[in-house]
Amino acid sequence: MATIKDIAALAGVSIATVSRVLNYDETLNVSLETRQKIFEAADQLAYESKGYKKRKPSHKIGLCYSYSLEEELVDTYYLSIRVAIEKHLAEKGYVTRRISLSSPNESIRGIDGLICLGLFFAEDIAQIRRLGKPTVFVDSSPDINQFDAVVIDYESATIQALEHLITLGHEKIGFIGGMDADPKGEPIPDLRRLVFESFLAGKGLFRPEWVRTGEYSPKNGYLMLKELFSLPERPTAVFISSDAMAIGCYKAMHELELRIPEDVSLMGFNDIAQARYMVPPLSSVRIHTDFMGETAVELIEEWLRTGRKINKKVLIPTKLVARESTGPASAD
Repeated sequence: MATIKDIAALAGVSIATVSRVLNYDETLNVSLETRQKIFEAADQLAYESKGYKKRKPSHKIGLCYSYSLEEELVDTYYLSIRVAIEKHLAEKGYVTRRISLSSPNESIRGIDGLICLGLFFAEDIAQIRRLGKPTVFVDSSPDINQFDAVVIDYESATIQALEHLITLGHEKIGFIGGMDADPKGEPIPDLRRLVFESFLAGKGLFRPEWVRTGEYSPKNGYLMLKELFSLPERPTAVFISSDAMAIGCYKAMHELELRIPEDVSLMGFNDIAQARYMVPPLSSVRIHTDFMGETAVELIEEWLRTGRKINKKVLIPTKLVARESTGPASAD
């Protein structure tokens, strides 16, 4: 496994800077570019080399994402997928070009296919449709009749995480998660929250007062865990739908002088590169971001090679990684 020293060497920064960036130290004054280098280095070192030989550049593939650089560095889930897509495109000899929907006519010139990463809404999807290029969506599936898609089985992943906590004896389980919104500001429910509520309700364990949602960021994870633990009765475990939010939860736990997992178990989601460096290492649901990127590239390559007329939707399974942040339920 890569160390912080390895990440520092690849990113060209000090070990101390890597440690503080990976822990979202808000007092650290470094540029967005430096943070990006560090997060990308951590993801690159987390991937196992599969021995591909780079080919000479051939087709040009556009890469379009629905978020900003700042958002990518707050929650590095999409950064991890983007790095994987770019890596596999390079290994197969494709040239990658960033596509901007704000100036599509300029950025699309000469591309042969398009990979769209993130959550897109009706106006953007209509614009992408008008581009008339073979298109693969990653982490969303807006129209299976027109676009290929690579998505995650969030339902089974959430159930797997909850079953892990229940097996450890936890019956008081809280939820901390995010909430997206459409262009009109209307909230978009997180499937993980919906599954969390229905699954625990079916077992008679759901407590609505232990559910918190906000932005997918360490800051909001910090604030929401403090809210949960200001209640008269507290959960013994918390399922957190984003590892970035879990980083903030760790800080709140430290300030509350609560031990992980002796007092409270924390279960993350995404298994970002930082998860293994946290103290204690974070239990999380691993999203196979490298495989998602590889699958997206294989789909676009198939489109270009065969010109098929039927779309594909690929559902990628997840894996629960139990580390030291989850343990037996504490006694009342």
